[in-house]
Amino acid sequence: MLKHRDLHECTELFELLSHPTVFPFVRQKATSADEYWFMTKQLIEEEARGLAISRTITDDWGQPIGTISIHDVQDGAGFLGTWIGLPYQGKGYNQKAKSLFLNELFFDYNFHTVFLRIRNENAKSERAALKLPYVVCANESHPTLLEQVNDGEAQFNLYKITRDLFYLTTANHMEDGEEQAM
Repeated sequence: MLKHRDLHECTELFELLSHPTVFPFVRQKATSADEYWFMTKQLIEEEARGLAISRTITDDWGQPIGTISIHDVQDGAGFLGTWIGLPYQGKGYNQKAKSLFLNELFFDYNFHTVFLRIRNENAKSERAALKLPYVVCANESHPTLLEQVNDGEAQFNLYKITRDLFYLTTANHMEDGEEQAM
């Protein structure tokens, strides 16, 4: 479901991210497969320096379908960015990828908070985020950060995921699943 980024998958991923319903919402706005390859190479180097963490999201057969990354890493926190190619949207990959990636961030890398900034006009991402029981609106609790992310032309809503809430909600879901299985 998640794997370390690989330059060999850039052409496939570029084709998926260049779709007009996906492209406006991706962080790496490459206009060619070569440019995307270069951006991915830079991202892999940033990860080696501890400035980002990025994974490729794969389908049930191991084919690359999108990416999930955390950027602007600082003091155990950062900004989450996820995109999935149009043919794979609505099939549960987003929720599974987020859960696996957050587990890695919180328990392998010792993050305490993950922020999401979602463009006001990106209703699909907002609905997807709000389906997750551990996502909380942070517009009011982090007004300075909200102001910072909205200092440009694009306007965003701010959300956060804390390690404690993620742990509590995923532990409760596991217990509920175990009880139902018995």
